[in-house]
Parts: sequence; structure tokens; C-alpha cells
Amino acid sequence: MKLAVVGTGYVGLVVGACFAETGNDVTCVDIDPAKVEMLRRNVIPIYEPGLGELVERNQRESRLGFTTDLAAAVAEAEVVFIAVGTPPDEDGSADLTHVLGVARAVGRHLRREAVVVTKSTVPVGTAPRVRAAVAEHATVPFHVCSNPEFLKEGAAVEDSMRPDRVVVGTDSEHARAVMAELYAPFVRTGKPVLFMDIASAELTKYAANAMLASRITFMNEMANLCEKVGANVDAVRRGIGSDARIGPSFLFPGPGYGGSCFPKDVQALVRIAREAGAPSLVTQAVHEANERQKQRLFELLAEALGGVSGRRIALWGLAFKPQTDDMREAPSLALIERLLAEGATVVAHDPAAMDEARRRLGGRIAYAGHAYDACHGADALVVVTDWNEYRHPNFDRIKAQLRGPVLVDGRNLYDPARMAAMGFHYRSIGRVTP
Repeated sequence: MKLAVVGTGYVGLVVGACFAETGNDVTCVDIDPAKVEMLRRNVIPIYEPGLGELVERNQRESRLGFTTDLAAAVAEAEVVFIAVGTPPDEDGSADLTHVLGVARAVGRHLRREAVVVTKSTVPVGTAPRVRAAVAEHATVPFHVCSNPEFLKEGAAVEDSMRPDRVVVGTDSEHARAVMAELYAPFVRTGKPVLFMDIASAELTKYAANAMLASRITFMNEMANLCEKVGANVDAVRRGIGSDARIGPSFLFPGPGYGGSCFPKDVQALVRIAREAGAPSLVTQAVHEANERQKQRLFELLAEALGGVSGRRIALWGLAFKPQTDDMREAPSLALIERLLAEGATVVAHDPAAMDEARRRLGGRIAYAGHAYDACHGADALVVVTDWNEYRHPNFDRIKAQLRGPVLVDGRNLYDPARMAAMGFHYRSIGRVTP
């Protein structure tokens, strides 16, 4: 099947490469010539395990191409995926400028009956606007679908190739048949393709992310309560997670969620619900609680040190989660800004996000080439992101490098009893150090 994917950001690039991997002829379109040329040379602009190999193999086999020529890509396509950004406006709503602009351009260049698929995360009611935008110029039949993505950064290739489910919203039998054929290779193990009306598909994406964000935030609040009453959040997590009605996923406490999806989608859902006359009070509270939680590491650190002014603080982890270089809405940024505002200096390490940190922060903080180098001469170490290489470090080496043995563990990676026995002044989320 001939596909055009408009947008080579995180979603578009992964989706395009994975569809090519199953034998389709895929052309990815972007307006940035430099980015297109870089992708043609198999230089991947994001950190995503397995994606580089996928792009290189499918370009070599002539199933995947990159271009700035939207007209040529769309003219041949049986399916056109719109995968451009929907950044939040100041009021939290999704900005559809790019989506609708692409839809108009697609309408101008369609030369055969095609399915136009919104892959970008868009609010309920976007499909009629996309349909109208395409129809402004289209001279051939077309069909509109909503096909939201559910990719986890750091596992996007695996999620795309072996999805838990595929959600397709459509009101067209032709589109339903095309999408069923397109996704057949991905669901051979029996995972469902869930066909539904378009509005339900659009809302499903927001509802799923809001539910996951709610679980994270609820567990963070339980962790904060555990600290006050002397309970252990690890025990509480196991106790509730073993309930089959609840399950263990997304119940690990930490410094708050970040990334490109949860913060944006939670706020967008709040806006959608308010405009529909059905305010989502729970979702609004999730957002507010998460913003508070991003201050928790600073609070633990300031308590442990008796203040941070004039202190040198080592940070392990800058990305919002491991296996990505994405720092959008990362807890590390909230911590860094607070530390700098309070007169501390910061030296940081991350296995993947150092270039992104330099782009965002410049020379406002220092950067360590090795995790242990960050600890040298620091008054405290704060673990912000749970990268594998931080899980079993050499604690004697850490202690020798630090001025004082203060360690704030924002991901509960280490055993409090062991840390106390080793002489660390140790703090974690929702656990009392012996």
C-alpha cells in the first residue's frame, strides 16, 4: 500500500518506519529541508531505541523515503497520515493550525481516492474540521479517520509493531476496510483493532493519558502521606497493585510526570470538558497535584541540607523518563529552576539528554561527561530519572566524591536500610529512612 506520512516528528517518524517495515511503500514529508536530508542519511534527530536501524533498513530496501515535496507524496498515496504537532495554547487547548493547514494542502494534491488519517492528538470535533479543510480543494473522493497513537517514548518501536490495541474512528466502510488491511500485520497475535465513531476515537486518546496520569498522581499523593504517617509506599503500592481490579502498572511514586503527552493532554482534556459543559474536576486536580509534586525533590533536598544557597548539587537524570532524550515538562527542569533561583549551582549527567539540556539551559548549569564526575565536590546527589545505569552504582565511589553523604532518591531506586548502614543522609519518596 502507498502511504504518505506528513510530519517527521516523534510520531510521524516512528509510524512511517514501522509501516515500511511491514512492506508498505512509505513517503514521509517534512517542510524542513535540512531535517529531510539528515533523515535520508539515516541520522535520527531523536533518541529512540531501535528506530535508527528501522529507518536505515527500510531506506536501503526502498520502502521508506523522505521528501519536502508534499504534492508528489500525496498524489500517489492511498492513505495519508497527518502527524504534525498540536502544541498547547496558553489556555491549554490544542493548537490545530498545523493540522488544518496540512489538511488543506492534502486536499489540493489528492489525485486518487484516499483515506486521510489524523494521527496527531486532537480534541473531539477535529475530524469535521479536517474533512472541511480537505474538501475546500479536493476533486476526488476521500475518507477521514481518527487513528490516535499510544506510543511510549523509549519503547515506541515495540509499541508500534506490537500494539496492545489499535483504535480507529471512522464513518466510512471503505476507510474501515483499508485500515483493517493496513493494521493486519500488527495484530496477528490477536490484539484488537477497535473500530468506533470518530468522536469516541478522538476522546479515547485523551482519556487514556488522563487515566494513566491520574494513577501516577494518586500514588505520589499516597507517597507524600506515607512520609507523614510513617508508612512505606513500597508496601502500599504492592498492597493495592495486587488487587486484580487495580493492577501494578503506573503506581511507582516519583517527582511528577512530564514528557510530550501527559501534561499537554491532561490540560487539553480539562479544556475540552469545560467547553462541553461537563467540567472534569478530577483531571484538573491531577494537573495541579502534579505541578506541586515537581517541587518535592527540592523540598527533600533543602530539608536534608538545611538550605541550598551556595551549595553545589549533582543531578543524575535530565530526561523526563529513561530511554529518551525528551525534556519537555521534565521534573528535572522544575528542580533546576528552583535550585538556581535559591542560589545553588547545578552539575548534571544524563545518558541521552545532554545535548537537549545544553540547548535548553545553555551555560546556566554544568555538565558532567560521566555520572560519577557530577558528584565530585557536590554537597548532594539527586537522582531524578531512573536510567538503568543509575540503579546499581558504586556507593563507595559516590560517597568519596561528595562533600557530604547526602543523597535524594527521586525514583526510590535504593534500599533505605542499606543507605543508612552505609552512612548516607538518604531521602526518598514515601519511605522513612531508618
